[in-house]
Amino acid sequence: MTHKPVLLNEVLDLLKIEADDIVLDCTVGSGGHGEEICLRLGENGRYIGIDADKDALDVAEQKLKRIYSNIDLYEGNYRNFERVLDELGIGEIDKIIIDLGLRMDQITDSGRGFSFMKDEPLVMTFKRSPEENDLTAYEIVNDWNETSLNDIIGGYGEERYSKRIAKAIVEAREIKPIETTFELIEIIKSAVPEMYKRKKIHPATKTFQALRITVNDEIESLREGLARGFNRVSSGGKIAVISFHSIEDRIVKRFFKEKGVRKEGRLINKKPVTPDEDEIEKNIASRSAKLRVIEKI
Repeated sequence: MTHKPVLLNEVLDLLKIEADDIVLDCTVGSGGHGEEICLRLGENGRYIGIDADKDALDVAEQKLKRIYSNIDLYEGNYRNFERVLDELGIGEIDKIIIDLGLRMDQITDSGRGFSFMKDEPLVMTFKRSPEENDLTAYEIVNDWNETSLNDIIGGYGEERYSKRIAKAIVEAREIKPIETTFELIEIIKSAVPEMYKRKKIHPATKTFQALRITVNDEIESLREGLARGFNRVSSGGKIAVISFHSIEDRIVKRFFKEKGVRKEGRLINKKPVTPDEDEIEKNIASRSAKLRVIEKI
């Protein structure tokens, strides 16, 4: 399944990529936004891409190096991008993009348990090959106590039935370990009311979201990435963030607002840019996307 970059034209219009810009793509994915960015860069420009998913970087490398040569791609979490810049001898960058969405192939083809449509191991890490000490969804659902499960499912998933689900998980694992996505889904379904199962959104959606966010430490990565990114972006440089759920958007909104109040940044768009009906019709995954952009003063 081909991944479609979300709010592509809006990102390009608001970032205003110039030929000699140094651009940091914190979540390069398979190169959807990166492809159009590279087409706008000249011989004195540079594109730096980071992603935790090596599969995505392999795809991006083939795609981007066909059209642009000044490219550096790194595997890892974007919160650590300063190491990359230091390694490259780069002090300041001109434009930053952080796209917080999942690619469709991550959901459908990763084999790591992101989708509730396939029976897969409960992993949910963005890494292609998790290391022994890496946190996984399996560890969370089988080892974490009921209070902690309730906290993440209610907090990161904004799931109204988080207490019921946490209790059901703890009870189920006393019988046998919870090993796959389908096993977890059945436990979630057993915990929520019948009417909840008939809603348009799958009853496991918010719990899966909470597990994925926790496994990949997405909230702290975002906070650190924003702070470090703002420190390294040049005066007049811009940061664009595409978020897909309210927790992420609140963090971005508050960070940008604080920089505006302190006269350290200028909000390019005071209200988030969202996809139009045409984009949503062509790419249903874009429906919850919100784009915010700030310029450093």
